Amino acid sequence: MTGESFNQITLNRSALRHNYRLLQKRIGADVRLLAMVKADAYGHGMVAAAIAFSEAGCSDFGVGEIGEGVHLRSSGIQGSIFVFLGFVQSDVELFFEYDLVPVIYTLESAKALSTEAVKRDKIIAVHVKVDCGMTRLGLMPDVLDEFVSELEYLPGIKMEGLASHFPKADERKSLHTLEQFHVFKSLGGNALTRHTANSGGILYFPDTCCDMVRVGIALYGYYPDGLSGIQFETGELLQPAMEFSTQVLQVKTVPANVGVSYGHTYITKTESRLAVLPVGYEDGLSRRLSNRGEVLIHGKRAKIRGRICMNLCMVDVTHIKGVQVGDPVTLLGSQGNDTISGDEIAGWMDSISYEVLCLFGNNNERKCI
Repeated sequence: MTGESFNQITLNRSALRHNYRLLQKRIGADVRLLAMVKADAYGHGMVAAAIAFSEAGCSDFGVGEIGEGVHLRSSGIQGSIFVFLGFVQSDVELFFEYDLVPVIYTLESAKALSTEAVKRDKIIAVHVKVDCGMTRLGLMPDVLDEFVSELEYLPGIKMEGLASHFPKADERKSLHTLEQFHVFKSLGGNALTRHTANSGGILYFPDTCCDMVRVGIALYGYYPDGLSGIQFETGELLQPAMEFSTQVLQVKTVPANVGVSYGHTYITKTESRLAVLPVGYEDGLSRRLSNRGEVLIHGKRAKIRGRICMNLCMVDVTHIKGVQVGDPVTLLGSQGNDTISGDEIAGWMDSISYEVLCLFGNNNERKCI
């Protein structure tokens, strides 16, 4: 194919399937594993990721907005597709037309679904979101009983599940997680499908798995507590599924005491060889990596020098012999005997791997292997 970008995201479907099977084994066959594929599967490509998880046995998927659910179903994905961020009433018919599962937290949403269900002579199953400590979407626990009573009077509505979310499950010794789970367990009826455990819940608080778990970052090969997750893991490791590569566009030698890039935030200390790379913040390479990030060239690390531009950045290759135009560059992934992980990049950015994957994956051409 002609006209390809210098910058390429490579997605490993085998790694996605490995992670799904490893996590399903960890929670046991009796617990449903819902794959979160919102945000374009954390930058990995929603449809491609969902297909890989389906191949590994997944039949439950989670998205944020209803449009994502429609796209997923229209792309041929079977099974249950849960919509977690609610909806505007003008879109209510999409739940019926595309067989989507609404996660609700307002009576207005329930009434809109009820009206549409009656019109179609259908029964729609809903899951109710309760806020047990995230302080985000969801009903407060003390009003849940009243809300459920209201649902019972609405025709065409069946409450099938109860959901919550952990804010601190990535902290292995979090007392808050256990306290929150105690509250969650006390709510609702026994016949409901319960789900509150996220990646951290599965890995560090296995007793919170309930009937179903919702897995995000772990499916893509990363531990919710970053590098420490790998250090503490005693079993088989998750496998990162994304790599990000580019190539050298130009190599130049500059003298000492020369400013590099906008603002001259880096001044060369000695005569230096700089490689110019065709990647910048438009491609998800955050400006926060200016003078902090590193890449791999010839299997060796090269530091980013100066401010990252919209489409370009410079790296110091003075210590790497033979660098020339066209040489492959790894921004995320392995080259030679070294690896730059999303967790390491996140550390340079003062962020988390989730953001790194979304930035890279959603801003570049992707191919699957």
